[in-house]
Amino acid sequence: MQSTTEKALPPVADTETWRRELAALRAREKAATRELDAIAAQRRRLPMVALPEYTLVGKDGPVRLADIFDGRSQLITYHHMWFEGKEWQCPGCTGFTSQFTRLEFLEPYDARFVIITQGPIDEALAYKEKVGNRMEWYSTADSPFGEDMDAPKGGGFAVNVFLRDGDDVYRTWHTDGRGTEQLAHTFPLIDLLPYGRREPWQDSPEGWPQAETFDGWLTSQQVAQHYGPHAPVR
Repeated sequence: MQSTTEKALPPVADTETWRRELAALRAREKAATRELDAIAAQRRRLPMVALPEYTLVGKDGPVRLADIFDGRSQLITYHHMWFEGKEWQCPGCTGFTSQFTRLEFLEPYDARFVIITQGPIDEALAYKEKVGNRMEWYSTADSPFGEDMDAPKGGGFAVNVFLRDGDDVYRTWHTDGRGTEQLAHTFPLIDLLPYGRREPWQDSPEGWPQAETFDGWLTSQQVAQHYGPHAPVR
């Protein structure tokens, strides 16, 4: 069949060859799944660190860290990067957290997932509204909590996990950088595509379409256009 595109294409094979190649890949995929299971098992066996009492600020005012659990025993926090005086905050954080429009599935697991930011709460809530974010936001602007959890002012993003026993709170896990990808559905979907992320650091066949790293990511303004108060009704 004559190609109608100038892009490089995967080789064309008969169905039997395709199934054989897929089976070889599937063996590696299943091995990766088993390794992820083993990693999760090790994560469940990590020790934890007792935390002092922290007070953050939410939409209704000051709130203890223990009360951010909202009665649950487990808490995940995403630490959203914040740059003072900027109209649009980090596009990576804005796009990443825009995925989480339904979090009720955590309730049967006695868990909650919220955003923590270094921004003042009034500015943070205004930004949340502007970009159409659905998660609950809390500010650590006047608390050392963000810095203690490896997300200082002007610093990067992070994910932390906590366990509550009564009023006692413990830190159980932390990641940042690409470690946060396991929480997203965007990259797993994009990585299924024949051309993948098209970012130059990835191992791709010769001639595959390429773009600068981050070029495919939505800007904060685009997130607002898709999900904000003036987004088209879907």
